[in-house]
Amino acid sequence: MSMHPMPHTQEIERPTSSGYTMGAVGLALLAIAIFFFLNIVGAGPRVLFIGIPLAILGAFVLAGLYMLQPNEAALLLLFGEYKGTDRTEGLRWANPFFKKTKISLRAHNLASERLKVNDKRGNPIEIASAIVWRVRDTAQASFDVEDYETYVKVQAESAVRRLASSYAYDDADESDPHEITLRAGQDKVAASLARELQERFDQAGIVVEDAKLTHLAYAPEIAQVMLRRQQAEAIIGARSKIVLGAVSMVEMALKGLSERHIVELDDERRAAMVSNLLVVLCSEGEVQPVINTGTLYQ
Repeated sequence: MSMHPMPHTQEIERPTSSGYTMGAVGLALLAIAIFFFLNIVGAGPRVLFIGIPLAILGAFVLAGLYMLQPNEAALLLLFGEYKGTDRTEGLRWANPFFKKTKISLRAHNLASERLKVNDKRGNPIEIASAIVWRVRDTAQASFDVEDYETYVKVQAESAVRRLASSYAYDDADESDPHEITLRAGQDKVAASLARELQERFDQAGIVVEDAKLTHLAYAPEIAQVMLRRQQAEAIIGARSKIVLGAVSMVEMALKGLSERHIVELDDERRAAMVSNLLVVLCSEGEVQPVINTGTLYQ
């Protein structure tokens, strides 16, 4: 069974008239009609044939008035047929038979709820986002989806879930050091989220202004385990630096003693000195000195 792409409704710019001019015309027609009605006794019943049509015409003209605020548009429909969109702010006038549906063009904020999903490695995490969006094509937003605000919420949640499953939460020992993660690569992850959202919102004529992650954490059931792992990694990293520094210091000490001919050490005494120095340099607590009054060979 072949799938055919759904046709898109394109926005049409519809020129409209100034509401001030047409309002003045409508009021003038009503004023003339009232004038005829007030003079009906002296002018005779034939004035009704002039006054009533003028009153109806004046009311018809005034019925076409509507007002648009900045960053607001009006979709014009004639008996269900889309005729165009008016984006001109102020008092406007269009065919009174047009149905005028207003739609906001302002930026909207969407703060998603905290979602519990699995990251790329299968670890359960909590994630939430903040998205700034606005309507770009009023016809698509109104006619290509049932409710564009609900559409945005559902698609945003789906995009965040997909994003979380595409990246790991953080680096692992066996991972690629250049791998982009949710925690370390926030800028690139945000750009990826914006692209994913825009692909989904194009169907509804919505444009993404900004998208950022507002919450990122391990799920409560593994948070303590992951915290211990991070602490272990930190301890291992610190110990590695301490040992590396201690080895360098021992090497410098032995080299200095040898160059200055302060003491001549054989292999056994050299090994004992290295052992003692490493214990002193790598110990977490204070080391108590032990005075050896004998020799290594007794």
